[in-house]
Amino acid sequence: MRYLKWFLRIVLFLLLLGFTVRNAETVTLHYYFGYQWHAPLVLIILLFFAVGVAVGVGSCLGKIFRQRREIAAYRKKYPVQGEHG
Repeated sequence: MRYLKWFLRIVLFLLLLGFTVRNAETVTLHYYFGYQWHAPLVLIILLFFAVGVAVGVGSCLGKIFRQRREIAAYRKKYPVQGEHG
C-alpha cells in the first residue's frame, strides 16, 4: 500500500510538472484603474488556489473554536465516569 501511495504521488507530481512546463508563458491580469500584473500562468493559478484555501480555512476557524469551547464547557459540566486526566 505504501508503494502505491508513493507511485500516485510521483504520477501527480509529474502531471503537475508537465502542466507547469506547458503553461509557463507570461499572462497579464488587468485590475481597476489601469493596474496590471504580468506573471506566469501557473504562478497566478497557484496564487489564487492558495488564497481560496486560506479563505476557506479562515471561514471555518470561528466555528471550530466555538465548538471547542462548547465541548470543553460540556466536559466540565458533565464529567465522564472513569475518565482520567
